[in-house]
Order: sequence, then structure tokens, then C-alpha cells
Amino acid sequence: MNKRSQFLSIIFASLTFSGLPAHAQYSGLGKDSLDPAILKRYAPPALPPNITRPIESMLDVRSPGLGMVTPDGKRMFFTWGITGTVQVWRLDGAQKFPSQVTGGQDATTIAGMTPDGKYLLLSRDRQGEENAGLYLQSSNGGELEVIQHLAGVRTTLQYVDNDSRTIYFSANDIKPDSYVIYRYDLQTKQKVQIFGGDGVWWIADVFVNPQTGDREKFLFAKATGSQSREYYEFDIKTQQTTPMLGQNEQEEYSVQYGVNKDEYLVLTPKFGEFRRLYRYKDKQFTPITPDLKADVASFDIDDQRQRILYSINDGGYTRLKAIAANDFEAIDLPQFDNADHIYTGSTTRDGRFTMVGVETAKAPRLSYVYDWKTKKLTQWVLPSTPEIDTSKFTAAKLENYTTRDGTKIPMFVYRSPNCENTAQNPIEKPCPVIVHFHGGPEGQSIPGFNRYAQLFVNAGFVFVDPNVRGSEGYGKTWLNADNGRDRLKVVTDIEDASIYIRKNWQINNSVPKIGILGGSYGGYSALMGMSKFAGSYDAGVSIVGISNLITFLNNTAPYRRILRISEYGDPVKDRQALIDLSPVTYSDRIKSPLLIIQGANDPRVPVGEAIQIQKILEQKKIPSQLVIFPDEGHGSSKRSNQVLEIGYAIDFFKKNLQ
Repeated sequence: MNKRSQFLSIIFASLTFSGLPAHAQYSGLGKDSLDPAILKRYAPPALPPNITRPIESMLDVRSPGLGMVTPDGKRMFFTWGITGTVQVWRLDGAQKFPSQVTGGQDATTIAGMTPDGKYLLLSRDRQGEENAGLYLQSSNGGELEVIQHLAGVRTTLQYVDNDSRTIYFSANDIKPDSYVIYRYDLQTKQKVQIFGGDGVWWIADVFVNPQTGDREKFLFAKATGSQSREYYEFDIKTQQTTPMLGQNEQEEYSVQYGVNKDEYLVLTPKFGEFRRLYRYKDKQFTPITPDLKADVASFDIDDQRQRILYSINDGGYTRLKAIAANDFEAIDLPQFDNADHIYTGSTTRDGRFTMVGVETAKAPRLSYVYDWKTKKLTQWVLPSTPEIDTSKFTAAKLENYTTRDGTKIPMFVYRSPNCENTAQNPIEKPCPVIVHFHGGPEGQSIPGFNRYAQLFVNAGFVFVDPNVRGSEGYGKTWLNADNGRDRLKVVTDIEDASIYIRKNWQINNSVPKIGILGGSYGGYSALMGMSKFAGSYDAGVSIVGISNLITFLNNTAPYRRILRISEYGDPVKDRQALIDLSPVTYSDRIKSPLLIIQGANDPRVPVGEAIQIQKILEQKKIPSQLVIFPDEGHGSSKRSNQVLEIGYAIDFFKKNLQ
């Protein structure tokens, strides 16, 4: 067993769950923590072509990653999963035929590019372990050169210097639960630790003198919780480190340098319900974006400190804005009609070219390059839609359901015409419903182009994406409503979705059958819906879901533990609340069919979470199935496994709901 991937387990010898002996006990994570016989027993079975073929066709409808353009604007590099595994591709001009520059079975993505455009910095993972290594490759292609790739270590690019020779990366290669920052010389291959220690550290920004091009200051960030951060400034000339923001606050901040090295751009919800962007100078905050009843979701300033681009989360829809960095006056941007999401990617070091992505409900994302000098917008990448008419995709409708305490929960509903009961098209009985809970739990279900939802719609289901309390995008009160013990107050949102649907979506006094589905925290929600709220859902599918919050917190990857404790609670201080919030606590209530899907190498939700709940189901003789992918981590990344994962879920719901 890999000791680096192990964490202390909780012994349950004297603990009972709802009167049943708590026999669930495991230690560690990753494939090395499993008996090979377990992998063999729960190996993914094959599915017949009539199930897999429609899914394969839908997964062929795809858009490459947003990518990044070279400094001269003549080439673009992007990630694309067309081979079945995400790899890096190159375009030698707008809408030219793409050339593949990386290959193999390990997922590879572009992390950065040297400012001279000669080299790519690539991130490569193995079998979903999320312990990616960092590599160098010529922008003309060829063999990859390893910068650092160590077993059990996450190595992440942080910054590339103007000299195109010096890079900075973070890694937890000293302590599994902590990150340090290294400087690495691409020519001498030497690395030097420059910052970090205990905790999760990264480079938030680097201030470069616009006249000389020299680095003057580093802005280092340290995570203190799932949302909260501290910032420290390191002056290169004086070699002094100064606390800058967030110390002893447990506050959410996102910080970059402004036009000058003594002013900062700070995104925070500290002074209101929603995140807003501020100028921070002389310890004073001055708002520079409007006071909206919506979050400023993200922002970025170009390296030349000329323009600030920021996005607004408008109830799940993404709006893009631009302002000048010196006076914060609005800058005109290209307009896109009927777009659900408009967002930006990377900007070249000289500030001239910016990647722009545009998504609608009826087509995969389109990628453009915007030239700030000529004001010209050019579409570079053509999406693929073989054999699928995406104009027939079902667009999400924003609806809501009311909880027992009167709160209205927003939900995006995908309903085909065959499931719409109208005067012009009456139907005799309701279509079965799939309620899909997102991950996070700080995530958010959003509208747009949704192949996953469309597959369920095509299979005859109404697909529902709720944003229960704890979701992003609705203010900090909503976001923090489920933190720690407070989750006990709002976890009933899971059950209330089914209560509302059964009551309000009846047709001719016929109540729809309802399934519950989710991945990660959504998988946990599915397990809670099937256990604590047994009877609310007629069938459930949990993908990489948590079954016991205590064993999860004590076995998840060490670097994640402190971040998850701030969200779920402390295994010691909040032990009873964690027990009360764990699906295994209510295992005696489970009575409806359950499908559990898990990756063996998952570093977030250990595979033991799936095995321990499956053992309970088998002992209770509840109709259930566990599938473990030996070559995946936190969800399936390989196309062949994605087909199976989706196929199992749809086939399972067809058998149990239709």
C-alpha cells in the first residue's frame, strides 16, 4: 500500500448507526489500497451496442478547449478529447486543420506557454490520480521533457517569466498536505524553493515593471478553508515578506495587482451579499464594479495592466464585461446574441490577443480570438457535431421549487416536447424525472449546451438541475448555508425536490416516478436521498459519492483535508453532526434500487466510500450494483469509460423508472 496516499482511519468498533453495527472500516485511497479481488469483482461490465451507440454519437459532439494563442497571433494550442483521452493540439491559423502534438493514454493539457512562443508547458496525469506532472515541449512538437513528475505529488505551473527561461511551479513533494513554490531554470534544469511551507500555497500574481520588464513583487496566496484565503507579498529587492490581506479573517478574497505595485484588485463578498470587485490601496477598499444582485464570478487583468475583464454570474448565465485598468471606465466588447455564456481565456503577454468563448443551448462552445489592436474577432476552432442535429437540443427553462420552510430553490429543467403537457399536445401520464444534484458542494448547475442532460431527455426523462442551498451564484448567505453543522438545516432541500415534483407534476392524477443522480457531492446527495430520505426517490445513481463523512475526511488526499473540513465540519469537534449527515447512518432505511460508480484512483472521494456502502446493500439484499473503474479517478476522463458510466446510469433508470 502506498503510505503517501494513506491517512488515519476512524475505528468504528463501539459506534452504531441506527441500531446496526457499524462495520464500515477502510484505510487509504487509490488502487494500491484495494485487494485485486475487489477490482475484479466490481469491474465495469460491457454494455450492448443499442445502449452505447447513442452515447458514443453524443460524445462525438464536442468543442475543443478554449486554448491559447501564440504572441504573434498565428498559432493556437488547445486541448481536445477526440482521441478518447484529452491531448494537446495545434492550429496553424484560424479554422485550419488541427495537428495533434501530444499522445498516449495519459490525459495531457496545456498549462502555459513561454512568452516567446517557443515552448509549451504541459500537465500530464496518470489514470485519474490527479497527481499530474509538469512537462516541456517545443511548440513545433516532438518529445516531452519532464520537469517534474513524482508519484503521489501534484506539480502545478504557477508562472512563466518574461525571459522565457524561468518558470515557477508548486508541489506537495515535501509534505503531502502542504505546497511549496519552486523556481526552475529551463536551461540548467535546476529548481530552488522560494516560498511556501505548511498549508496550500500558490502564486496569485507577479508584478513586473512595465518599463524594465523585471519582476519586482510576488503575491502569494494560502488557502485557510474551502473559500477563505490569506495573501502575502514578497518584495524581490528587499527579500521581505509582508502579510497583505486576509490574516485572521477567514474571509473570501481573490487578489491581483492593479496598475501599480502598491494597489490591488480584490474580489470579495465581504462588504455585501454578493462578490464585488474593489480597488484596494492604502488599506482602503473602493468598489470598481456596479452594486449588483449577482456575483462578479471572476476577473483578470492583462500583464500590461491595461484592461480588466470580469464575468458576472447572472442566475447561472455568464456575462462578460471589460473596464480600463487605470480609470475603470467601461470598454466596449463584441456582442453575441442569444448567448448563455460569454467568457474569456488567456491573453497574450503583450495584451494584444484574448481568447473568447461563446456558448448557447443549441451548439457547442465557439472559440474566438479577439485582437484588441484591430478590434477584430476571429473564430479559430470549429466544433464537431457528427450525426447530431444540435438545433433540436432542449434548452433549459429556469423554474423553482418550494421547500418546507418556504425557500424557493432555482432549478433548470430540460423537458422535451413529448413530456410537455399542453392544450395543443396533451399527454396521458407524466414522464419519469431525473433530479441531478451538482458537485462541490460549492458548485452550480448552469444552463447552456448540455450533452449529458440531452442524453436523458432523448431517453424519455425530464432532467432537472437544482441549485440547493450551498450552491454558488446566489450570494454568500446561500453559499454558506450548508457549512459544517448548518448542513443539517438545509439537507432537506434534497427531499423537498421530490415532494414538490410528486405534488405539482402529476398528470391525470398519475404521479411521476423520480430518480436521483449526482457525482461527487452530488453523489453524496444521491446517497442521502436514498437513505435518510428513503422513499423520496424510486431509484438512485451515485457517482464518486461520499457515504460516510468521517471516513471520507480521514482518508481523502491530505492536501484536501483542511479545505473540506471548513466545508463539512471537523471529524472531532463536529463528530456527531458528521454522523447525522452520513448516508451510512441511515442504511437501514434504504429500500429502492441503487447504482454506485467509482474510480479506483480517486484522490478526492476514496474508493472505500463506495465499497463500504455497497457491502451494506449486499447484506441487506437491496437491489444494487457497484462498478469500479480501475483506470479512473474522480469521474471518468477516458471516452470509453464515459460511455459506460453514462450507459449504466441511463439503462439503470430505464429499468427502474419506465
